[in-house]
Amino acid sequence: MSKVLMKGNEAIGEAAIRAGCLNYFAYPITPQSEVAEYLAHRMPEAGGVFLQGESEVAVSYMIFGAAGCGAIVFTTSSSPGISLMSEAISYIAGAQCPAVFVNIVRGGPGLGGIQPSQADYLQATKGGGHGDYRLLVMAPASVQEAVEMVMMAFPLAEKYRNPVMILGDGLIGQMMEPVDFPENLKTEPTNKDDWASNGMDTRGANSPNIVKSLFLDNKLLNDNNMALKAKYDRMKKEEVRYDTYNLDADYEMLIVSFGTMSRVNRTAIDNLKEEGLEVAMIRPMTLFPFPEEAIRQASLKENCKAVLSIEMNMGQMVEDVERSVQGKVPVKWYGTCGGDVPTPEEIMNFIKEQK
Repeated sequence: MSKVLMKGNEAIGEAAIRAGCLNYFAYPITPQSEVAEYLAHRMPEAGGVFLQGESEVAVSYMIFGAAGCGAIVFTTSSSPGISLMSEAISYIAGAQCPAVFVNIVRGGPGLGGIQPSQADYLQATKGGGHGDYRLLVMAPASVQEAVEMVMMAFPLAEKYRNPVMILGDGLIGQMMEPVDFPENLKTEPTNKDDWASNGMDTRGANSPNIVKSLFLDNKLLNDNNMALKAKYDRMKKEEVRYDTYNLDADYEMLIVSFGTMSRVNRTAIDNLKEEGLEVAMIRPMTLFPFPEEAIRQASLKENCKAVLSIEMNMGQMVEDVERSVQGKVPVKWYGTCGGDVPTPEEIMNFIKEQK
């Protein structure tokens, strides 16, 4: 298949349709509004439904309602919008419904700015809402990867009956790159008659399916939480994804970085290699589950003096990197949080200072 030059936001919308999702509810917010603009005309063409809610809160409960009825559904937003959706995300996770959320991250806290950021890492990976729940979180580093991860997200949401989040910094949504759309990632319909509120007549059943996250009996609530934990433990075993760069070299420093920031680091690594300094990188493609074991093993390389967490935030991934390294070598952070992307030269200077 020939590649098509597309803006990231539009490619994300098209990827969802190609994956088999024909239900999209959203509210505009920079820097992801082009997803809604694209799907406003594309979704009806595909026989689907696009509905702009009156707020992110309204949208999030439309998602809950559709997911609870067994529909394949998703939304896109950006940082403050995801914050407003966090209550419903907790409900959806607690009720074990499949849904996909795409967060094209802008700077914060508060209204912050509309420039690219990775400052929603903790919100996405540790649970921005209340209670004991987790999202399966994937972080693309290119428009092509955003397409593939969006298309993977729907079957993963169905597999685990759990919300899946794509965490892309603002550059992913705004840049244009050539993409193709894999034909083998279309979501296969699953039988939801045993749990979805899809109607007794539809199922030929005598009793309704109740989709809920309310458990007033202590034991039932504990049982539900234990079932959720077992699901998250299964994710840790089956869904860890990461990429490596220059890991076969005799490196002195190991970078851990995700998303667009990792592309800048690749250039820095290549330039340092020409100067005689070997640096490697592990790029988490899933932020939850996190590639802890891969990072730990890489940090044990004989000449590795430090692990560097390089991010477009205030070091939100550092604690996960530290937990992975387990104190074997120092973990240090470098990054920016105002919307500027560090340059390869800035990364190179920081790495040289660590020698």
